[in-house]
Amino acid sequence: MIQTTYLTLDAEKAEEMGAFHTAKEISGQPELWVNVFDQISQMQEEIKAFLQPIFEKGNARIILTGAGSSAFIGESAQGVVQQKTGLLTQALATTDLVTHPELFFIKEVPTVLVSFARSGNSPESVEAVRLADKHCSDIYHLIITCNAEGKLAAYADDCEGNCFSIVLPEASNDNSLAMTGSFTSMLLTILLVAGINEIDALQIAFNASVETANDILRNKLSEFEAVAKRDFKRVIFLGSGPMLGISRECHLKLQELTDGQVVCKHDSFLGFRHGPRAVANEDSIVVYLFSKDAHVAQYEKDLADSIGQDKRDIKTISFAANATEGFNSIMDIKVAGGQGQDVFNVLPATMVGQLLGFYKCLELGLKPDNPSVSGAISRVVQGVIIYEK
Repeated sequence: MIQTTYLTLDAEKAEEMGAFHTAKEISGQPELWVNVFDQISQMQEEIKAFLQPIFEKGNARIILTGAGSSAFIGESAQGVVQQKTGLLTQALATTDLVTHPELFFIKEVPTVLVSFARSGNSPESVEAVRLADKHCSDIYHLIITCNAEGKLAAYADDCEGNCFSIVLPEASNDNSLAMTGSFTSMLLTILLVAGINEIDALQIAFNASVETANDILRNKLSEFEAVAKRDFKRVIFLGSGPMLGISRECHLKLQELTDGQVVCKHDSFLGFRHGPRAVANEDSIVVYLFSKDAHVAQYEKDLADSIGQDKRDIKTISFAANATEGFNSIMDIKVAGGQGQDVFNVLPATMVGQLLGFYKCLELGLKPDNPSVSGAISRVVQGVIIYEK
């Protein structure tokens, strides 16, 4: 009989430890991404037909929205979407739109609201769509979701003309509390939609990201286990540009999976110098999510060199570094591809936070599929009351 293994656990052991779904969903991401890429490739003419008339208006804006991890998709993708479409693009969480719609929606400006949602049932996600309809006279909805049965998917089915939904493969709809494959597959989707006119040319860069992810899963898991055994209290994730949104997602993932026992922070490399660096001490690990842009990497390396010289012996982890000499590094993750092929590096970079969270969760005696001992956090947010405005 063939024994199935997810990450470093066989299926039976993973079930016993309350880790089965999380382990399966983290390890299944490269295959999931390939399926998503194929799906968007097959849908490209439909997507173009929906977006092109909007883009031809010339003065449209794009809002990328979601709650929690789904909001961080927008933060990571914002710059790329704006660059590829030529339209003003903002990442605004549904949790902000619901409380202050009048500050963010502009009535007479054509607006594309891109909603990211794993379940599509979060109260804020549904309300943000309703508020957009109310506050914008020319509104279009692009809904990217992992759940065909969710309220957002149903909304897209019922609305007329101004809605387009992309329901991702069933495997993207994580069973575990923490968003893993759902996050990366929705992020991949919006990057592909933004580059829909050049999707074939993106294949090489995409393949490199899959190769990087598979290399992590094949060759780096024992290193993640070793890091998890270390006695650290804080982890700081740093990134620039699109990687800043990923640093925030990694921050949440590790903190969430350890039920808050490891306190995390995120920042940009340059921003970290302006006060936030005070949080880094000998009980910390600093995780660098490096850019492959040579210009950006100069700024990032300067900070890594500075932290490496800190007398408090602050340990670091590097993703996509050209070299780590002098960084006081305990793990170095290389990436496939070369210059100009890094648009999808955000996908395997997200796995750094996922895997640190998964193995530290096990080390603390928690259950990755449901790490919240108190029940304070849940798969779909509970207790949110929507008030009419």
